[in-house]
Amino acid sequence: MGVDYYKVLQVDKSAKDDDLKKAYRKLAMKWHPDKNPNNKKEAEAKFKQISEAYEVLSDPQKRAIYDQYGEDGLKGQVLPPDAGGPGGATYFQTGDGPNVFRTFNPRNANDIFAEFFGFSSPFGGMGGGSSGSSMGGGMRGSGARFNSVFGDDIFSSFGDGRPMSSGPRKAAPIESPLPCSLEELYKGTTKKMKISREIADASGRTMPVEEILTIDIKPGWKKGTKITFPEKGNEQPGVTPADLVFIIDEKPHPVFTRDGNDLIVTQKISLADALTGYTTHITTLDGRNLTIPITNVIHPNYEEVVPREGMPVPKDPSRKGNLRIKFNIKFPPRLTAEQKAGVKKLLAA
Repeated sequence: MGVDYYKVLQVDKSAKDDDLKKAYRKLAMKWHPDKNPNNKKEAEAKFKQISEAYEVLSDPQKRAIYDQYGEDGLKGQVLPPDAGGPGGATYFQTGDGPNVFRTFNPRNANDIFAEFFGFSSPFGGMGGGSSGSSMGGGMRGSGARFNSVFGDDIFSSFGDGRPMSSGPRKAAPIESPLPCSLEELYKGTTKKMKISREIADASGRTMPVEEILTIDIKPGWKKGTKITFPEKGNEQPGVTPADLVFIIDEKPHPVFTRDGNDLIVTQKISLADALTGYTTHITTLDGRNLTIPITNVIHPNYEEVVPREGMPVPKDPSRKGNLRIKFNIKFPPRLTAEQKAGVKKLLAA
């Protein structure tokens, strides 16, 4: 099940909204990194985990998914399409399989803290309510700074002590692999991707919507190529939605391997064929049959190069790399004395 969010917040599974708020207020104050300068690394980790637990358990939809499927159900485990609900997750579904990939991306812990306390003092005015820089008066303008009982700017970790930005924070990109066969990358193809996300109305309330994204795979694209759909993540107040990024991945091929724009194939041949000549027959990725006679002596490191029968060059698909044929020569396990004498006589000539 992964992390036990109830245990993190020290609440029962039946905890109500008020119980969650009380627990978060207490623990966030205790483990805020600014309050633990001598143990900041551990405090940051606990503060982040406390914030994540509160974000999940205070959201009915996220909590329902977590209660049924645990942390893995929120953070990428394959689930049936009708599992739980859209919650705060974004999921991807390819057209060639039923699997649904759900991804929950926790919000920034500092953002949750600032939103929870409403930019007013969580310390009951102990930071100096009469001061123009105190938290008691709330945030006044984008350059406001706040004093705290910690002795420093309570929100310094938001931006290393710099004035807080008035613009919305951009959520981190959501990346998902996009497996493609070598044939698809050779010829090009179109993939339809079904996504589900939450959008917010004018009042800030969110609702689930589904969209179909079209991805045109160009001939010659390589593993690692990224296709970005700007701001197709979930919408939430004060945050610019994340970009969805699909990353091309190459499926293994039973015949060919790829090396840049070249294709490599390995043929198994006998020692007799290696010495006397060999004709290889290869079916290309677009279904053509090539017949390639080889008259040279084939040694273990020999490589036959067929120009322009490799992968298309992405920037100019009319150009192609090469087809490189390598050989795995099968040597006889043993030779009789008569055969050895014959080979010596033949090669000596």
